[in-house]
Amino acid sequence: MTGKERREQLLDVARALFAEKGFEVTSIEEIAHRAGVSKPVVYEHFGGKEGIYAVVVDREMQYLMDHIVNALSGGHPRELLEQAACALLDYIEGSTDGFRILVRDSPVASSTGTFSSLLNDIASQVESILGLHFSRQGYDRKLAALYSQALVGMVALTGQWWLEVRKPKKDEVAAHLVNLAWKGLSHMDHKPRLRTR
Repeated sequence: MTGKERREQLLDVARALFAEKGFEVTSIEEIAHRAGVSKPVVYEHFGGKEGIYAVVVDREMQYLMDHIVNALSGGHPRELLEQAACALLDYIEGSTDGFRILVRDSPVASSTGTFSSLLNDIASQVESILGLHFSRQGYDRKLAALYSQALVGMVALTGQWWLEVRKPKKDEVAAHLVNLAWKGLSHMDHKPRLRTR
């Protein structure tokens, strides 16, 4: 096996273990054992558990970001919302291990990049789309940041829930997310007020 092939093998093994057991419980010994190599081979390639975990997380974050950005092909804001919701649910379905790694807390994730930082990147893109929509509809464009965080958070939290239950079907979940978000967006008050205060 070439050095590059060995590195990829170690990343695949570590990714599966981190998804199954989490960062804290997974050991270099176990990664090496499952890969059929000695511990020094893992250390040579990654320097330790933190190093291999950081590469796994960075790759997963890039893959998810690319997946969502590529799904946004333009069109009406409702279509963009549908595309984003479907892209995240497609990712969860097709890369369950990767999603489990991204949403699980660990000391390394908090220092090298987390699912929440990825969601903030996505929310920034949604903010620019909403900002244009808000301007055309006469809403305060400055509120696009708040609404983008709310929309992205709604989809992400629903995705975490759906990861475990897998019911209803993916397209039905996406349709309900879009229904809630779009019906709310299309009937917003220009200056909302609480009724109980």
